[in-house]
Amino acid sequence: MKAYLLKKHGNPFVLKMEDAPDPIPIKNEVRVKLKHIGINYAEILSRKGLYGWAPQKPYIPGMEGFGEIDSIGDEVTKYKVGDNVIVGAQFGSYAEKMVIPEGQALKPFAHLTDIENSAIAINGLTAWIALMNLARLKKTDKVLIQAAGGGVGTMAVQIAKAFGNTVYGTAGSDKKLELLSQLGIDIGINYRKDDFANVIKSKTNNGVDVVLEMVGGDVYKKSVDLLNPFGRIMIMGFAGLDLKKWNPYSWYKTWNDLPKTKLSHLAENSYSVMASHLGYLLPNEKLLNSIWNDFSVFTNKHNLKPIVGHTFNFEDLPKAHELMESRNSQGKIVIAIF
Repeated sequence: MKAYLLKKHGNPFVLKMEDAPDPIPIKNEVRVKLKHIGINYAEILSRKGLYGWAPQKPYIPGMEGFGEIDSIGDEVTKYKVGDNVIVGAQFGSYAEKMVIPEGQALKPFAHLTDIENSAIAINGLTAWIALMNLARLKKTDKVLIQAAGGGVGTMAVQIAKAFGNTVYGTAGSDKKLELLSQLGIDIGINYRKDDFANVIKSKTNNGVDVVLEMVGGDVYKKSVDLLNPFGRIMIMGFAGLDLKKWNPYSWYKTWNDLPKTKLSHLAENSYSVMASHLGYLLPNEKLLNSIWNDFSVFTNKHNLKPIVGHTFNFEDLPKAHELMESRNSQGKIVIAIF
């Protein structure tokens, strides 16, 4: 099979397609012949050597995709050859075929296309866990979603609006704000033109109740200052990370920009800071399937769809990384294999 094997860290073009042996499923594993791959920002960080959850090199990156099962292990009971599935994993989807435990193969959505099914798992579950499992969203909550024009952000906007919330969101271009307007956002803010904190303060009598934060630095600090009493801020990423191993100053800046809080500040202002990492939940099959079931019921009821903003051919996967890293992408980036 063809695959991208990460052998060294660096720019997008350290990713090179090469021949690799077909993986063989054992026991409770299934092998999936992938049709489409979803690209995630965590894979950008992994390629640069800045992601703690990445395995040891060399390895095939990629955390999600969609395809057809073409081989199964002897102990597989949930699936058969020919079934289409969504896959979620720590690594391995930058390939024509990948093997995963059957518990990490998820039932696709009938109302979504193949491309959309490849784009929903990581972003959809990340947004769902942040808003529903951590924030325990209430219909009366005012919600602020940072980086709302990206894959996680666009899913979070849809979930919160479908739930009945007032939703504010930030994005880095007017084009992304147009997309957010189509998703029904109440107020979109171009953070390159306006101070989002000032805009929200001017539009509300107080602040917000829930923040989904994925940037860090000043964005996190200003977001905390916007929280009402009993507000909740969920940290689900760190897109502002700009660590350069050769530059000691960047080490200090990265440490300074990491989201932090003090117990005294929490007590004085009555808010909570929460975080989650979907990857560490993957091995917990019972929990994963429970969350996926809740998310699926809500998604089907409200006809939610991931926003696929860009598609690339398999041989152009490094260009997809280049686009995502530029922050000029919107919605989800998907790679077509077949």
